[in-house]
Amino acid sequence: MAVTDEIVVDKKELHAALDILHQMLPEDEVNQLQASSSNTVYTTYLTLWMLTLQRLGGGTSLEGVVKDILSNSRDLLPPNKRVEEGTLSQSSAAYSAARQRLELSTVEHFAERISNSLIELSPPAFENKRTFIIDGTTITLSPTDELKEAFPPATNQHGDSVWPVAMLMVAHELRSGCALPPEIGAMYGNKNTSESKLARAIAQRIPRGSIVLADSGFGIFGVAYEFVCSGRPILFRMTRSRFKSLRRRATLVEDVEGLRAYEIQWTPSAKDRNSHPDLPADASLHVFLHEVILEDGETLCLVTSLPISSATAAEHYSYRYDVEHDIRDIKVTLQTEKIRARSVSMVKKELLTSIVAYNLVVQFRRQAADLANVLPRRLSFTKVWDTFQKYLVAKPPCDAATWQERYDEALRLAAKYGKLPNRPKPRTHPRMAHPRRPKSTKFMKLQAKEKAKSKEKQTIEKPK
Repeated sequence: MAVTDEIVVDKKELHAALDILHQMLPEDEVNQLQASSSNTVYTTYLTLWMLTLQRLGGGTSLEGVVKDILSNSRDLLPPNKRVEEGTLSQSSAAYSAARQRLELSTVEHFAERISNSLIELSPPAFENKRTFIIDGTTITLSPTDELKEAFPPATNQHGDSVWPVAMLMVAHELRSGCALPPEIGAMYGNKNTSESKLARAIAQRIPRGSIVLADSGFGIFGVAYEFVCSGRPILFRMTRSRFKSLRRRATLVEDVEGLRAYEIQWTPSAKDRNSHPDLPADASLHVFLHEVILEDGETLCLVTSLPISSATAAEHYSYRYDVEHDIRDIKVTLQTEKIRARSVSMVKKELLTSIVAYNLVVQFRRQAADLANVLPRRLSFTKVWDTFQKYLVAKPPCDAATWQERYDEALRLAAKYGKLPNRPKPRTHPRMAHPRRPKSTKFMKLQAKEKAKSKEKQTIEKPK
């Protein structure tokens, strides 16, 4: 299959569970990124594939993936005397060395190429523009000295905790859910980063002209300026206090029931300049502010560089929460938050191949959604991943005709049984991507108690 600028995945040409990788990035091209000696068994391409298989398996051990390759996918192994004679050891030592030998730049190129190729297969979401959602999250790592130095653990009055904590900045394409390689930095310590710094870094990964959605943590001038000036329109939520401050200087351009829009030339405050000292002296943005009263009485405060109505802005922003489920799928379903690599380089390699594994499942979900005639996000990632695992990854090799039948059957099952339930009625509980950790329970109980007291007080004060 020829590799062109616009790559189309043809199921009929898939002869192995992950041959989609070969279609988008041929083996010869990958091996040229980092050459191996003629007698090397674990070539660059094979090592990248095995790293991806580990993450597709939710963190399969090194021994497990080596045995799987030797038992079910020997055709992936290069011509080699030990392979031909069947004397290749099942020990994971050689594969472990190959993982260490793999250069980080090679894995970065691999992840970026696969991510961008898969994203191009999905149609734009809004205004004929591709849309990305950005957000920050954290993962804990193995408590090695190297990782503790690079990603210091959290501290409190009792001292340091055990686990190093890394902050990630992710960007997911709205329509398909495909992810770009994330930015990573320290959450704590003297050299810690911030969500705004990582957001400005990941802006360069997002294709120019794409709309970017983000929560109120990013609704500050420094972040907005980076995106807009680099050709990436924004639709950010703002805190109520920051919105009110801007609104006082803005011009009202729309005022209908529950919807108000303002126009303003946004300039940085003294605080903005202090936190972003590299801003030009004449930095300013022409933006629109939208104030939307929601059904529950809450006020949604938005800022955008797009000339759209308040109703349109609110509708577009309603998809922002989708990224929370995407983060859950990567961290919890694929168990990326349990990466136990012991070096900074290896952590980044496993993180990048986790994104490749996630995007492969997302691509399979997109094809199943086409078959079911629904949007990709209407299918459960977990159920689709389970089907992908059982019918494609875990099955032994077969001939092309049998493989085509197996692939089509997997798509039919994912399309039929992977649909999420419709919820036509309003929710009776807050929407959460996954349950809160125990440490957050006290805060949530306190919130519930205060809400109950407020309701009780309103009932007592209500005139008879």
